[in-house]
Amino acid sequence: MQLVIITGMSGSGKSTAVNVLEDMDYYCVDNIPPELIIKFVDLCENSGGMIKKAAFVVDVRGGDFFLKLQDAVSHLRSSDVDLRIIFLESADSVIARRYKETRRKHPLDESAGGSVTKAIQLERGLLMSAKAMSDYYIDTTNYSAAELRSRLYSIFEETSGEHMRVDVRSFGFKYGVFSEGDLVFDVRCLPNPFYIPELKHKTGLDPDVSGYVLKFEESRELLDKFCDLIDYMLPLYEKEGKAQLVIGFGCTGGKHRSVTFAEAVAEHLRSKGRKIRIDHRDIDKH
Repeated sequence: MQLVIITGMSGSGKSTAVNVLEDMDYYCVDNIPPELIIKFVDLCENSGGMIKKAAFVVDVRGGDFFLKLQDAVSHLRSSDVDLRIIFLESADSVIARRYKETRRKHPLDESAGGSVTKAIQLERGLLMSAKAMSDYYIDTTNYSAAELRSRLYSIFEETSGEHMRVDVRSFGFKYGVFSEGDLVFDVRCLPNPFYIPELKHKTGLDPDVSGYVLKFEESRELLDKFCDLIDYMLPLYEKEGKAQLVIGFGCTGGKHRSVTFAEAVAEHLRSKGRKIRIDHRDIDKH
């Protein structure tokens, strides 16, 4: 049985996530006490496998029941269930804004004395263990609903092969740090094509931009060092059972240097037989 637990911060997109999984034919239950997940699995196993895929949203709305999540996860992972945990969060300011826009009450509103800011801080504390247990971490601060949907499809699409999938992303620091990355590299130390008039409005997908970035000896040497480091680390992550690794490359605007390096590293990993997915978060921003 394939089982997904969706947890994380209130206002971070859990409802969108569970809707996506429902569209992917998962049997979905929102706001379920963790102990009941075990009973649900037992029920499914005794019913002849009528339900093969299920997803549950478990969060602080469950009150004291939520504190049993770690025990439930330990039990499930010792069974034959294929369990994956997704943890969603966003920046405090974004969550506060979303609550203001929807005019909904935060689940910890009463404990926080009506302060959304304090409620968010309390919730982060309560979710620390859940975050540590998660298999996939998604920061939705800069995501639209469509982008979150695409991200989830990329996680749950059918894949094959013995290696984990590697997601390579580029981003611009001016639009926010890329907090989803397992490995994040800053390439702002390299010459910037932005200051070359004929390259300013192009991107690292253009051969003349990537050619400019990589024509410098320090750029080529840095790329070689990145590839050597990543090649060394990937088997270590696989040994620990990691199913997906996210590597981020950042520059100032996310259009030139970071895109060049993301593409170059992705191509290097493909040549090694790795399953690669690449995305350029800020390439179309101005």
